[in-house]
Amino acid sequence: MLLIKMPNWKTSLSAAQNHAHFGQNEQCIAICNKLLKQHSSDKELILKVSSLFLGYGFLSNARDCLSNGLTLFPADPEFLLALANTLLQLGQTGQCQVIFEDLLKRFPNEPRVLRNLIYFSEYLPCSSNEERLVLAKQWAKRAIDDAGGPHPRPEIKDFSSQKIRIGYVSADFCQHTVGILIRNIIAKHNTDQFTVFCYSSGQTQDAITEAIAKHSHFFRVENLSDAELASRIRSDQIDILIDLSGHTGGSRLAVFAYRPAPVQVSWLGYYATTGLDTIDAVLLDRWHSYDQIDTQFIEPIISLPIGRWCYFPAIDPAPFITDPPSIQKGYITFGSFNNTLKYNHLVYKLWSQILLSVPRSRLILKWRTFNDTKFTQSVLNQFEAFGVDPSRIELRGPSFHIDMLAQYKEIDIALDPFPFSGGVTSCEALYMGVPVITWPQARVVSRQTYAFLSSVGHPELATQDEKGYVQKAIELAASPEMLIQYRQSLREEMLTSPLMQSAQFTKSLEATLIELLNQTQHSAS
Repeated sequence: MLLIKMPNWKTSLSAAQNHAHFGQNEQCIAICNKLLKQHSSDKELILKVSSLFLGYGFLSNARDCLSNGLTLFPADPEFLLALANTLLQLGQTGQCQVIFEDLLKRFPNEPRVLRNLIYFSEYLPCSSNEERLVLAKQWAKRAIDDAGGPHPRPEIKDFSSQKIRIGYVSADFCQHTVGILIRNIIAKHNTDQFTVFCYSSGQTQDAITEAIAKHSHFFRVENLSDAELASRIRSDQIDILIDLSGHTGGSRLAVFAYRPAPVQVSWLGYYATTGLDTIDAVLLDRWHSYDQIDTQFIEPIISLPIGRWCYFPAIDPAPFITDPPSIQKGYITFGSFNNTLKYNHLVYKLWSQILLSVPRSRLILKWRTFNDTKFTQSVLNQFEAFGVDPSRIELRGPSFHIDMLAQYKEIDIALDPFPFSGGVTSCEALYMGVPVITWPQARVVSRQTYAFLSSVGHPELATQDEKGYVQKAIELAASPEMLIQYRQSLREEMLTSPLMQSAQFTKSLEATLIELLNQTQHSAS
């Protein structure tokens, strides 16, 4: 039998990824461009190369790669979704929305289209709570239909003589916000009362993955269909199934439409309604919640008494804390190490107002997308349009985590983006002694930094409106004594606050889940 040897481009692509990982950008791009020439009609290769480009911040390369791919595969939803994602990261929201409108017309019942649109809309200041709720409901209806209609709730067992089986589902059991935050929780579960299962749908496996797997029954399920994964969860007799991804990348949220567990919960990795009425609760806290928050959710809301998150540094020990750089430099340096997807017109406007109001001040921004020279220039142009000299802005690309943390020694004050606020990024800034100014709004995701600050005891860094946001930055910049005080006290305050008490947090989480299980059992009987 004649065997046809397929081109081994995967090895070359892996080499390109290694180059990107170590900051050897030119070598990475050269290999990728060569592969695209050699296999110009290979759909899988084009998508994987574009994904690599996007993952390491080469936005223009990703856009060009996908645009060329669309000439071969016109109207292909995978290419269009990837292109929409790329355009959004480039800040070209208008073009991104045009693509989604076209996709919704062509593929009105395609779950991936709806899920991506729901996810992207969280970054758009112009999208309303009502619009996002409608989209989530629309996706959920499709998911229930695809699951064969509503499924009955499995019977809740008697737990007087057996352990409760908790299952976590995520694509991010790795060096990711979710992986960093869930690692210690899983390690501290009471093994006399709980058996922990983790269902990983992600591709990345690293040291955090190993740490999570060490303290759980860990299964890689990325190759299972939704129906197959639901069947696996049923066979594992999971009592409480917890989704950690929502509508984010790699999500297996559709599995919850099959109702494989008697109690199903949304927590941690998502910040809005899933749209599914098969989710029995969303876990928030008193800072993420506010009056009428329930109008944004299909699911009942449960407020965790300690907080929604429990933080532990990804790098331990973290770099030493230094004095505020303004003491030696004689000027204030603002900074934000957040995902540039969180930038928008109003963010640029208010950050520009702050710079113009604080003489000689500078701004350091850091994210992987600053690997892209065209995108970098577009960001500088945004500030220049508001009257800020681009020489006052420093844009830095990615680095290893320990090096990124060390760069906080160059920052006096961190500026939180809005309406999508910082998560682990804000915790890391505070842990390095850098105060974070935030503006919590009506979206849950806008209130993350506010929740951390409140837990640590510094709600004064949260403001009520755009005027207050700018004014707080100006006032803090003019108070070297306060900057020194924050620098010297924030880490210790975090270490002793509920935000970093992982054993206490896990115990509280377990009590909340047991109560939910008992309530569900009572209402079902």
